[in-house]
Amino acid sequence: MTNKTLIGYWIKRFLLEYVVTERNLSNNTQLSYRDMFVLLLPYASKELKKSVDHIEVTDLSPRLLRAFLSHLEQNRNCGATTRNQRLAAIHALARFIGEHHPEYIDWCTQVCFIPFKKTMHTSITYLEKSEMDGLLAAPNRNTPQGQRDYAMLLFLYNSGARASEAAKLTISDLDWHTQ
Repeated sequence: MTNKTLIGYWIKRFLLEYVVTERNLSNNTQLSYRDMFVLLLPYASKELKKSVDHIEVTDLSPRLLRAFLSHLEQNRNCGATTRNQRLAAIHALARFIGEHHPEYIDWCTQVCFIPFKKTMHTSITYLEKSEMDGLLAAPNRNTPQGQRDYAMLLFLYNSGARASEAAKLTISDLDWHTQ
């Protein structure tokens, strides 16, 4: 029988049921949540002096979680934005556990009271036409590398694609029939 007091049981359900099936979160968000657990579990194991597979839900106390978030900032040199992303994953896990196991509602409430840090919001910037023209004029179009760079810049500009999206494109992604 499954021990529902162990955090491993809940993390598995959270990542498979909630993140993938219920919310259909993006692959990057799924990886971010997973990475947070990759950092949290060894940290908690060391602090609690318990093996990872013996950590219980209530072992992840608000005090321990705050210490983990401080550890991220001080020892891993993470900024407040990264800290807040990790905390969002912790909050989501706590809400998931609280919704599915009412015995943990008090724990869930205490965890969700851990506040986000205030961060500077960067404004979404764009290039003026003259700036974009200057950027497109920079590659030397008389060389193969310059032609490639010009084509890539033009593609990014005209499609609005992110650099990561453009890097994942393959020839089969092009639809020659609809141009």
